[in-house]
Amino acid sequence: MQKKMIFVAIFVLIMLVGSVFAQNQAIYRQDTPDSLLKAIREMVQEENAKKDSITESIQNRYREKQKVKQKESKELISNLERVDKPEGPKAFSKVWHNPPVPQHYSGMCWCFCTTSFIESELKRRFDKEVKLSELYTVYWEYVEKIKRFIKMRGNSEFGQGSESNAVFYRMESYGAVPKVVYDGLKKYDKHVHNQLFRDLNNYLQYCKNENFWNQEVIITTVRAILDHYIGRPPEKFTYKGKQYTPKSFYNDHMNISMSDYAGFMSTKSASFYEQAEFEVPDNWWNDSTYYNIPLDEWYSIVKKSIKNGYSVVIGGDVSEPGKIGEEDVTFIPTFDIPTNMIDQNSREYRIYNRTTTDDHGIHIVGYKSNGDGKIENDWFLIKDSGRSSRAGQYHGYYMFRGDFVKLKMLTFMVHKDMAKDILKKFEK
Repeated sequence: MQKKMIFVAIFVLIMLVGSVFAQNQAIYRQDTPDSLLKAIREMVQEENAKKDSITESIQNRYREKQKVKQKESKELISNLERVDKPEGPKAFSKVWHNPPVPQHYSGMCWCFCTTSFIESELKRRFDKEVKLSELYTVYWEYVEKIKRFIKMRGNSEFGQGSESNAVFYRMESYGAVPKVVYDGLKKYDKHVHNQLFRDLNNYLQYCKNENFWNQEVIITTVRAILDHYIGRPPEKFTYKGKQYTPKSFYNDHMNISMSDYAGFMSTKSASFYEQAEFEVPDNWWNDSTYYNIPLDEWYSIVKKSIKNGYSVVIGGDVSEPGKIGEEDVTFIPTFDIPTNMIDQNSREYRIYNRTTTDDHGIHIVGYKSNGDGKIENDWFLIKDSGRSSRAGQYHGYYMFRGDFVKLKMLTFMVHKDMAKDILKKFEK
């Protein structure tokens, strides 16, 4: 009897333990949504959809209005009455230059015009013909701008623009390469830099907002962005059967130096016959080596240079009613100011009130004198990388009348041989 009771007790114990183990097993079941939470979510989604539809409706109406406005927008231009427009580029006495190339949707005019100028100088001085890479210089210009942005803790201009002397400075630091080696067209088949600049600028603003100034990290990130859009520049390459680095190509093959060139401006905001800063945003490093001279001498150097086979890289304002892309021509209309009234003061007035700004760089590659029998005018053949220069018959060229150069152009660079007498006045 006792053995039987012990057996029953053991059996009951086994059943109880088995029951415990069964309760601890993990199983899946269909999820049962919370009806209250579901109702709240649906209410919020319905409200958001209503708000989104209202917003979208307003945005659509705004976009349609903008389209209509754009279609109806008007641009003030001048007619060509009494404009002694030359027949075309063939009518000009020209210096050697490579064919015009477009900068497309970018702010690289400063580099395109100065690179073209350097190419012409290589031909004039050494009889060397080469098409240089503009984008190689642009790549390193961004790096240098950002280094200064870091050094100044965000208090330094950061944009797509720059000045002509920056091209020489970058080449002297980083060298140069032919365009066949590096064209900067990695992501697109045209130069489209709006997203590139937006990404760089957004990153820099983030660094500024976070007070993060680790140069090594920032430059590494910046170069990754540049590499993504325009490709990483070569460290060495072969050109015409010879191996180069960018520095050896600049030093040995090009053998050109910024010290042989001078930049000139003409403004009453600084003393004449003194070197001073060209005070515009694109002079982001506040370069103060510009030779400031009176307008008559300034213009005479431009004219003398191109007439003697020296090209000129020049920059200034091109947002004027006398600039007509479809006609390949640029001049000052009489309703603005008569040509014979253009002088130092009328020029200065426009600089002061900012109707003359530094917004485009171009390359003067030809000259001719033209007249209607009564008035003789200077005309300059302009090689232009901007989009408007492809609106007319002569793609990549404009014909600038002398009054426009005198009134609206701000600075130029030329070989010092063309300004020896003027430069002596700075030695006193």
